[in-house]
Order: sequence, then structure tokens, then C-alpha cells
Amino acid sequence: MKKVLIDAVSLLSPLTGIGRYTYEISSRLQKLSADKYEIFFNYGFHSKELYGLLDKQTTAEQKAKKLQSFIKKFPLLKKLSRSFYLFITKFYRVEYDLYFQPNFIPNSNIKAKKLICTVHDFSFMLQPHWHTKELIDHYNKNFFKLIKKADHIITGSNFTKQEIIDYMQIPQDKISVIYHGVNHELYKPYPQNELQDTKAKFDLPKKFLLFVGSIEPRKNLLTLLKAYNLLTNDEKGELPLILVGFKGWENREIMQEIQKNRDFIRYLGFVSDSELAHIYNLATVFIYPSLYEGFGLPPLEAMACGTPVIVSSVASLPEVCGDAALYVEPTDELDIKNKILVIAKDEKLREELSQKSKTQAAFFSWEKSAAEHFEVFEKV
Repeated sequence: MKKVLIDAVSLLSPLTGIGRYTYEISSRLQKLSADKYEIFFNYGFHSKELYGLLDKQTTAEQKAKKLQSFIKKFPLLKKLSRSFYLFITKFYRVEYDLYFQPNFIPNSNIKAKKLICTVHDFSFMLQPHWHTKELIDHYNKNFFKLIKKADHIITGSNFTKQEIIDYMQIPQDKISVIYHGVNHELYKPYPQNELQDTKAKFDLPKKFLLFVGSIEPRKNLLTLLKAYNLLTNDEKGELPLILVGFKGWENREIMQEIQKNRDFIRYLGFVSDSELAHIYNLATVFIYPSLYEGFGLPPLEAMACGTPVIVSSVASLPEVCGDAALYVEPTDELDIKNKILVIAKDEKLREELSQKSKTQAAFFSWEKSAAEHFEVFEKV
């Protein structure tokens, strides 16, 4: 039986895009390949146990996550921990048949016959001001040097595939586009009576505009908040803005803007997956004016719930959302404001987009995505 190592360090933090992708693919690969691969996960130590979304965390998982959380509070400690982690991996004696890095940069000390990496986007290169200096330094030092060692690269959209070709001069046959998926057992339309506990818990209004994503610069929240502020108080009162997501970095100005408009804007923070699915269902409109995405999971999750969606007309978003979304120019506050009003006031349009959303989202599943990853593993 072949030994496969999957890097799973992203599962030690609250799950944002890459962590979600890592968990959903890994959990399904375990089942798909049970008779072919012995899968291990790298958390700085190697384990057969997959961490992530389990309701009952083991003691080992709880300790690992607490340690990761503590390290992240101190930039110097975080930087040293990465160096220490690279150092200790020099002493791993196991050689794997395949090492899969779902988060850009492979660990050069892992011993493996074959290497597959997922490249999600090039924001670290194109928009370095969206990221911490520590992360940019790490990528500048390691990404282009180490990614060349990959036997194959996976990416989430044709948009990013073209970027890989343009920026890295990698042959097309070494790149596979595999779309991310949606957990359709979770993200789906729910009967109204099943949503009431979540609605009451967060005191959600009857109608509201919803944004889901990390509270950080690349998500273009400041432009959304300024566009929303162009609405009259009556219009805001009819469609309050609810924000959900992990509190990222460089968000002081965003949080100040939220505070200034606290009568109409609320930030709920990070919520559970089941609560998020309910909130998508309860929302009148979902809006995602991101400046740059290699894929963009939240719009697809909202669409799977049948929620009408407004997204940016840039990067991979039109590829993912097709004709099932209303598109905005992400830097144009007036355009965003006008599209919010159009969709808020037109019930027929909302119903049409809702139906199209469910149809479009049905094309994407984590089962399909994992099966295509398995095919690439077999080929490599």
C-alpha cells in the first residue's frame, strides 16, 4: 500500500478557504483511496488522524490547536516556529510515495518520491499589501524556488491556471484545474421552521444583506461599506448589512466604519458551519465584492442555499458563478450601491437568481473534486 502525506497545518486554525479545501478533500480521499493509500497528515508531527470539523476533538487535536493559537499571538514566535518546524522535519525518516501540499509551498525536507502542490492564486505577488510582511517574506524566499520541484500542480480555476502559465512558464500538461466544491448536505435550502433558532440567536432582521469572508483588505470590505453608506437611512433600515467571518488583519479602518454605522451594520464574527448555512438561507441577498479570487467559496455556498448573489466581475468569480449572479465593478461604489438597490427592490429578479443559483451550484461538489484529485494522484 502506498504511503501518502498531506500537509494539514491549516486545519489547526479556524477554517477559512484553504483549511476548508484541505479538510473537504482529505476527508473524502481517505474513503476513496482506503484500499490503495495509507494517508498521513502533517501537523508539524505526522498522524493518521484528520483534524478539522469533528464535533468531538481528541486531546491531541485540542493540544495542537491551543499551541498553534498561542504561537500566532506572537509574530517572532510564529516566525521561529516555522524555522523550527522545517528543522525537525529533517529528522523524519519515513519516505512517502507521494507528498501533497494543498497550501502553496511544499516543505523541502519531506522525503517523497512524488510531489503535488495546489496553487490557489497569486495575490502574494500581485497585491503584497493584502498580506503580512512575514508571509510575503516567506513566499518571496520559498515559493518560486520550491514550487518548481512539484511533479504536478492543481489549481481551482482556469483563470489561475493561465496565471500559473504566465508567471511560472509551467507546461499546461503539468497543471490540472479542479474546481472546489460545496457540501450539499449542509449548504442547501432549509424549511423556515429549521432556521428560527439561528435567527433568534443572532437576532437577525426579516430582510438583510449578507457578506461572508475574512475581515481583511483583499475582500474589499471598505468599498462595500462606503457603497452601503450611499444608501439613505430608510433604505439601510429596510436592508441592514450583516458581516460574518474570521477577523483577519489590517482591519482597524473596517471595524471603525462598522462602528460608525452600528445602527445598520453588524459583525457577527466567526460562526459554526450549520449556523452559517442557516444565515445564508435567511439572507435576502448575498454580496461578495472581492478584488481578487482564485476561486471564491462563499458565493458558491450562498448559491447552493438558493440565495441571490452579487459578486465582482473580476478574476475567477464569473467562471464560478456563471449567469447565476448579478455582477458589479468592485472599485465602483456607485455601481455596488445601485446593484444592491436593484436586487433589493425586485422580487422577481431575486427569485430568478435564486433558481439559477441552485442550478449553478449543483455542478460543484466536494465528492467530484476529491475524485478528480484522486485521478491526479494515480496519474502522478
